[in-house]
Amino acid sequence: MPNRSVIQAQSRGRRQVSSQAFWRFGCVWCHTWGSEYWAERAVLTGGKRDEALILPINSSLSVTLHQDQLKTTTTAAISKDFTEDRIWLNGREEDVGQPRLQACLREIRRLARKRRSTGDGDALPLSLGYKVHVASVNNFPTAAGLASSAAGYACLAYTLARVYGVEGDLSEVARRGSGSACRSLYGGFVEWQMGEQADGKDSIARQIAPEWHWPQLRVLILVVSAEKKPTGSTVGMQTSVATSTLLKFRAESIVPERMKEMTRCIQEQDFQAFAQLTMKDSNQFHATCLDTFPPISYLNDTSRRIIQLVHRFNAHHGQTKVAYTFDAGPNAVIFTLEDTVAEFVAAVRHSFPPAANGDKFLKGLQVAPVLLSDELKTSLATEPSPGGVQYIIATQVGPGPQVLDDPHHHLLGPDGLPQRDL
Repeated sequence: MPNRSVIQAQSRGRRQVSSQAFWRFGCVWCHTWGSEYWAERAVLTGGKRDEALILPINSSLSVTLHQDQLKTTTTAAISKDFTEDRIWLNGREEDVGQPRLQACLREIRRLARKRRSTGDGDALPLSLGYKVHVASVNNFPTAAGLASSAAGYACLAYTLARVYGVEGDLSEVARRGSGSACRSLYGGFVEWQMGEQADGKDSIARQIAPEWHWPQLRVLILVVSAEKKPTGSTVGMQTSVATSTLLKFRAESIVPERMKEMTRCIQEQDFQAFAQLTMKDSNQFHATCLDTFPPISYLNDTSRRIIQLVHRFNAHHGQTKVAYTFDAGPNAVIFTLEDTVAEFVAAVRHSFPPAANGDKFLKGLQVAPVLLSDELKTSLATEPSPGGVQYIIATQVGPGPQVLDDPHHHLLGPDGLPQRDL
């Protein structure tokens, strides 16, 4: 019978971790942990200077979103009866030999061996030679520019660390899978420091403000396409680093000052400056994509209509009330304050009338319906594009890891294979 415990890590947020273990002994020794992790939204981005160690060319900053709306759930199990490492993503078995996945496994096992050899802590109750089974599920679109890899590898690193008894900062482990995953190990507002050391030991994440720091801040995710993007983030960024002179100029001359200004905006809750800087940085990121050779275009016509909608909405009010940012995909992430959410959701409904899912168009946090004024409709001056936005997820800044006490949250059964309802 397995020895198991379940951990929950919040979607884009910070919270202290507590864990509860349920010990069962039998002829098969198995240690199981499960985690739920958050998605995150970068507001200042960059490229990589070292692809092997996943080291960035500049520092970056992100907002962790709440697990109640966006999360990755992961369960890992280790047993002497497993004959090979295996992994399932969203119910489908994937190639466990993926280089970045293997890098995470090697690093966590190295740290576990180091901990045991130095005598730091009690002896681990399992063999490091045991194979591992991992199951992971996202409740938001995967590989569609919504930070699924960041959430997934943060969750994986956090879960494996509990399996192997590894403690301390996990930035390096998570970063080996996806650079931005190190930011997703924390809640609230998080900086990924580029560092200067060649071995990357100082390239770590740090929280600059907790999730409760800016309670009025809200996030709307406008899902334009849930399809896998044609150019992956890693391949696209590698090409940009190799060919875009704008990216190099941006990293050296623009991002350092923007990091300071963005940090100030967050600490002082200066939404006007925060929103404008977020949009400018998103635009510049996509300018580097077009400066890449061959050029990369992650945005589509609906993405550009959303940009136009935001600027016309702000112009109508005479101030910046909403801001957009796009990652490596067509889906928009909108930042706004609580008192603006309902009106902007109504503006999105007006501009992108739901096709056939009107009752499921808005997910996540409850938003009271409001009517748009005729003046605002005139200001938007857009030809409706039915079905352009598939649905909206309303969320907020969220906390970090938590324990899932309920064994029913396990994605793997007693045999180490995915549960049937996965």
